[in-house]
Amino acid sequence: MNKIASFLYFIFFSLFGYNQELPPVINFSPENYKAGNQNWKIDQDKDFKIFTANNDGLLEYNGSEWKLHPSPNETIIRSVKVIDHRIYVGCYMEFGYFSKDSTGLLNYTSISQSFKDKILDDEHFWNIIEFDSWVIFQSLNQIFIYNTTDSSIALISPHKTISKIFKVNNSIFFFVPEDGLYEIVNGKSILFLKDDIISNLYIVDMYSYKTGYLLLTENDGFYTYLNNKLSKWNIEANQFLNKNTIYSATQLKSGGYALGSISNGLVILDNKGKIKYKISHSEGLFNNTILSVFEDKENNIWLGLDNGISCLNLQSPFKNYNDYKGTLGTVYATAAFEGYLYLGTNQGLFSKPVNSSEDFSLIKDTNGQVWTLFEYANTLFCGHNLGTFTIKNNKAEHISTFPGTWYFRTLDKYPDLLIQGNYMGLGILQQKNGKWEFSHKIEGFDYSSKHFEILKEEPLTVYVSHEYRGIYKLEIDSSLNSVKHLKYINKPEKSRYSSLVKFDNQILYAFKNGIYTLKKNDSIFVKNTLLSKLFEDNKYKTGKLIADKSGKLWIFTNNNIYYITKQKFDNDYKIQNIPIEYDLIKSVSGFDNINYLGNEKFLMGSTNGYLTIDLGIDNKKNYNISIDQIKVNSVNSHDSIVSLKNHGRFLHKKNNITFKYFIPEYNKFLKSNYQYTLEGFHDKWSNWSTQSYVSFENLPFGDYTFKVAGKVGDIKTNNIASYSFTIQRPWYLSNMAIFIYSVILLSTGILINYLYKRYYRKQRERIMRINQKKLEYQKINSEKEIIRLKNEQLVSDVESKNRELAVSTMSLIKKNEFLIQIRDLLKEKNKNNAAGLNHIIKAINKDVDEEDTWNFFKEAFNNADKDFLKKIKEVHPSLTPNDLRLCAYLRLNLSSKEIAPLLNISVRSVEIKRYRLRKKMNLDHEKSLVEYILDLQ
Repeated sequence: MNKIASFLYFIFFSLFGYNQELPPVINFSPENYKAGNQNWKIDQDKDFKIFTANNDGLLEYNGSEWKLHPSPNETIIRSVKVIDHRIYVGCYMEFGYFSKDSTGLLNYTSISQSFKDKILDDEHFWNIIEFDSWVIFQSLNQIFIYNTTDSSIALISPHKTISKIFKVNNSIFFFVPEDGLYEIVNGKSILFLKDDIISNLYIVDMYSYKTGYLLLTENDGFYTYLNNKLSKWNIEANQFLNKNTIYSATQLKSGGYALGSISNGLVILDNKGKIKYKISHSEGLFNNTILSVFEDKENNIWLGLDNGISCLNLQSPFKNYNDYKGTLGTVYATAAFEGYLYLGTNQGLFSKPVNSSEDFSLIKDTNGQVWTLFEYANTLFCGHNLGTFTIKNNKAEHISTFPGTWYFRTLDKYPDLLIQGNYMGLGILQQKNGKWEFSHKIEGFDYSSKHFEILKEEPLTVYVSHEYRGIYKLEIDSSLNSVKHLKYINKPEKSRYSSLVKFDNQILYAFKNGIYTLKKNDSIFVKNTLLSKLFEDNKYKTGKLIADKSGKLWIFTNNNIYYITKQKFDNDYKIQNIPIEYDLIKSVSGFDNINYLGNEKFLMGSTNGYLTIDLGIDNKKNYNISIDQIKVNSVNSHDSIVSLKNHGRFLHKKNNITFKYFIPEYNKFLKSNYQYTLEGFHDKWSNWSTQSYVSFENLPFGDYTFKVAGKVGDIKTNNIASYSFTIQRPWYLSNMAIFIYSVILLSTGILINYLYKRYYRKQRERIMRINQKKLEYQKINSEKEIIRLKNEQLVSDVESKNRELAVSTMSLIKKNEFLIQIRDLLKEKNKNNAAGLNHIIKAINKDVDEEDTWNFFKEAFNNADKDFLKKIKEVHPSLTPNDLRLCAYLRLNLSSKEIAPLLNISVRSVEIKRYRLRKKMNLDHEKSLVEYILDLQ
């Protein structure tokens, strides 16, 4: 088959491959959203949030988190409709609306309570329709028309069962089985269509069609009503519709229809009634019973199931084929050839016609591991662990048993030859007589050649990359039989998942440290800074590079698939990306594969089938991020939900704060990532994370601004959501407390100043008193000193007087003794009693006994011992002057011998006098007279 035919097959496949390739499906089980199994209706608000009428209440989903709002009377919510800022709901004997308060919480307001008497017993409200300023609630028995302007209500009761109510163009219809189709005009029902064909049918939905209407029935497909004539709409889907019971449906914005069945999943039709997709549990739906169908603002199809919720990314550039039966295994290689789609897997080579809905079938004799598929010269080559196969007419021929064929490369100079890389080196395939066969192994190199590229053909130079050894340069002889020169290139180093590829006539080597380009002249690899940036910031996942037939180079990273093309008017690369996380591709690292199918459509193998990418679909859009809820609390207390609108002011004890935020994105292959900062706490932005909330604990008082940014894939949101708040000072640091502290501090200062002044005043007074006392003490001491000095002077005077007294006394004694001696000598000489001598003797006696002498002594004695004579006289009044004279002499501690001359008596007489004196003083015998006189004070 020529290349034109192959291209036509590619185009044909891209146009008709939809039977197997389905839009991505996201399933939510009751365990995910934590509510009831059944989901009856679905709608969306202006913030792109999804609301679901669930058995347990109203479900809210923002792309990150499910929330359940219990029904007002704890019954099943059957219907939901978002109108402006209200979410209207209908349930068992109750209808009303939820509205969001400033904190983001939904609060319920009952409408039916004001009209409770008009609600029938056991009445359920199954549908809600908006019409101008009215909201219409439909049960099986009645229709309530609620006027939102004045809160009045009108009632339509047809007295028969109402199956469904419809809004088409600017009219409201409802269907009564076995009766007909009615239109509501001016608040009253008017029979619009009565026909035997539909009287016994159940109308599921109604749409505008050309100049009339299109009616969808439960078991008999579509009917048109044109020019007052009802007829069956003959379409391709009738065979499916006639065999299945349709329960729910919606018309898509594209003009097609999404129909939910009771037991066979979903069928999607185009606007001409042709089936585009049939999706049931076997194709990935969570459940086959579809209770409601809803198309959101981004053309995703939401399905309320009998057990769970499913979302179809209908406009996604991705379509996937899942091998739910487990027949295929992991897909390592793909190719579209001669009208067949081939999948090379770890189970063998499988194929199916590109335009059929048949299952893939294993090509005979290809059981085992298929590594690669390579098309050349109207032949499909299959690299297998058993060697090499050629594929023609959907049949395989084993042409080489050289084990483990990894890869193939052509030689421009030798069009009848192919080089293949094997487990143990390189081999040559040769075409002879129109058939390919294995020619020989190239000797001299026996290492596994999973990745190799040809630099030039004369001489043939091949570069081989070995994950566990590194890069080798081989020069092969002209006969292509052996390696004549082998060189090991040690830089860049070896690496797991590394690869070697030729792109734009350059050889590139990729590994964890970047992408390197070979400099042809000196066999050196240099870092390609432009392409290496794609691996920075921990984005590296695999070094596998793929250069496809469309001229694109594919690079796989953690969060993106990049494809690089050469600019037409310069030599620069144009780098574009597909924002999909590597883990969602589900390929095998190091064995990633992608194949060009034509018309900007590409196919990638995965572990359970394959994934197609249509680059013709622009999936890039604008995103906004919003803060959904803010909670504050204190330690060991319940959360408080606060207003999202106002600047927050929180008590210091409520310094634990949690922010929840979201980007309403519902694409299976795109993940939302968030980055935040808290200004006032730290200025750095966090790392990107899929976590849609963050908590800050024990924030100190102060002013803060929380900011959060987001991105979906690598597309950043248009905005940065922010919220400013203040953690108030603790009570002990509040303004009032600070005022009180200031007053206390001022008062304390004044008090301290007063106390200090008083203290220093008292201290001064004390010092003055001390000083005064010191002065007084000094004065006293001085006086004492003066007294002492005076006393000393007195003592000195007394001593002096005593000395004088003693001297005088001794002088008297000496004088008297001398006189007495003279007298005695004279008496002895005057034996003749001579008158002259007697006269002298009398003069001497008179001088010894002279009163003046005693008076002189007495005055001297009194000066030395003042008042002694007076005191002893007072003590002993009976003492005579002679006694006092004796006492004075005894006071001077004179002996009797010394006293005798003074008294002019003998010593014996002195002793007698002393004896008599003791008696007068009444002294005890033991008491010494002298001691007594000396001790007397």
